[in-house]
Amino acid sequence: MLGSAGALARSTHPGPSLAVTAVAILLGVAVGLEWWRILVLGAAILLDQISVGLSNDALDAHRDREAGRADKPVARGDVGVRTVYRIAVIAALLSLVATLPLGVLALAAHAIALGSAWLYNVVAKSTPVSVLPYVVSFGLLPAIASLAAPHPAWPQWWALAAGALLGIAAHVANVLPDLDDDRRTGVRGLPHRLGPRPSLVIAWAALVLAALAVASGSGFSVVALVGLGASVVLAVAGVSVAWRRGAGRWLFLLVIVAALVDVTLLVLAGHRIVTG
Repeated sequence: MLGSAGALARSTHPGPSLAVTAVAILLGVAVGLEWWRILVLGAAILLDQISVGLSNDALDAHRDREAGRADKPVARGDVGVRTVYRIAVIAALLSLVATLPLGVLALAAHAIALGSAWLYNVVAKSTPVSVLPYVVSFGLLPAIASLAAPHPAWPQWWALAAGALLGIAAHVANVLPDLDDDRRTGVRGLPHRLGPRPSLVIAWAALVLAALAVASGSGFSVVALVGLGASVVLAVAGVSVAWRRGAGRWLFLLVIVAALVDVTLLVLAGHRIVTG
């Protein structure tokens, strides 16, 4: 029993799931949500991410077996595929139910974001438009937070743009470490078709543009300009090294660091996310 529970926990993609949940909570703090709304928002997004992670591993179980992925509990048979499917669906439904106290508009935005993430897992990941679900789901994160307020407000364009651009970088960062395994098992999303180096260039460009969007929305404050400068330096270094030596795993980590810079800038923008 404990072994199955551990296998399920590992199948939720705990690192990315907790990271996205933390971003949602910080966005809730940034837009000034009450404490209980922040807690509800965090719980809803965590359930959302659990459902997405579980559905991903359930749908990819046969591919992961072919690729010999010993790190995937579902592929190893530590937990049944049907069980994982059921829990993924239950978690998705619970995540939407949890959003209800935050209002109809927040629920609608969350439903679209969650549906988009599931669409990626089910069909879009093997298509040339594999990046679009990431653009939609990440782009809506600031909206879910701002629409969860007692007086719902749509975020400024630059906050939505920053979220969408972070989604592009997240897609590349998520796919690149498994690029070769994916190719062998028939997955051909946009990064697979472009190759690692062009994909990294796109990811870095998206991260710089996200920082620029937040800097613009923040009135080019000193903090925003420092963050923008850091993004540009990281991007230049990352692209130049990747072009000479290829896409090593440490470059994947560097993309994550740059993404954290952008997320920090977005959170520090605070009420400007809504008021401009």
